[in-house]
Amino acid sequence: MKKIQRSLFLIFLLLLLAGGGLYFSIQNAKQTPISVQEIHLNTLVTVTLYGTDRTELLAGAMQLCDHYEKLFSRTLPESEIYRLNHGEISEVSSETADLIRTGLSYGELSDGAFDISIEPVSSLWDFTSGSGRIPGQKELDAAIALVDYRKVHVDGQTVTFDTPGMGLDLGAIAKGYIADRIKDYLKKEGVRHALINLGGNVLCLGSRPDGTDFRIGVQKPFGETTETLTICPIRDQSLVSSGTYERFFRKDGHLYHHILNPRTGYPYDNGLTAVTIRSDSSLTGDALSTTVFALGEEKGLELLNRLPDVEGFMVREDLSIHPSKNFS
Repeated sequence: MKKIQRSLFLIFLLLLLAGGGLYFSIQNAKQTPISVQEIHLNTLVTVTLYGTDRTELLAGAMQLCDHYEKLFSRTLPESEIYRLNHGEISEVSSETADLIRTGLSYGELSDGAFDISIEPVSSLWDFTSGSGRIPGQKELDAAIALVDYRKVHVDGQTVTFDTPGMGLDLGAIAKGYIADRIKDYLKKEGVRHALINLGGNVLCLGSRPDGTDFRIGVQKPFGETTETLTICPIRDQSLVSSGTYERFFRKDGHLYHHILNPRTGYPYDNGLTAVTIRSDSSLTGDALSTTVFALGEEKGLELLNRLPDVEGFMVREDLSIHPSKNFS
């Protein structure tokens, strides 16, 4: 079984249904939620369905996760992205090509603050093994020279790089894309109420069975998993957070986290500890949570305030919350 990459900034679910909370085991009673958990893309995936006993839909959702992991994983040798990064292929599936295009569009939107071509840099860092190794400056300088979203080109399903050694890392957007596809699948199968959670990327289908909103708790940064910073209601929407404590290590009194600056090769240090986005699409929320974090408070809020159909808030290191103008 793949190693669980535990997110310390987990969006946990406050499902206040009569007779129980969040169900993680499959149950067959018609009016009882049924749920499944598996590890995909190095994260814990949970899908919970309400008002149905069709457990085959849970299996179908996990099959989708497995399918997309074999397309988008940066570390799985048989995946399309791995093979593309290692020069084994240039033709990819339409799904991979579409996701790459989306990633490049956020590079354009952020003027490179968000850059999916950061793989040469991100591959130098290890935030999961506990080694706490900091790459050398010469290593980072060589890797930074290979990072530039403008040098990635997608023509149909053909992906090319202007410079040998370039590579893509879709980790900041893949989970959102997969959550959206699971929702599409469940909706097509007639499911009316569901919750999809990919390591803290939460997406719901419809409302709770009683017609009320789902209530999603955002965990307090660096707190216990039961400590709530705030609670956000969602209905047929997504809630996604990116934070400095999802993956990190400390060394010599300094915090090193996984949201890397493409221009320096080091983690962003801008006074923020998290960004949460509420949107209709989980892909949008996934991409924007990282993009807004990368832009910092002033530019990030400016972007949120001018984008339609999205809202969110930033959390400073002192845990104060700073919402976009339309956040309710």
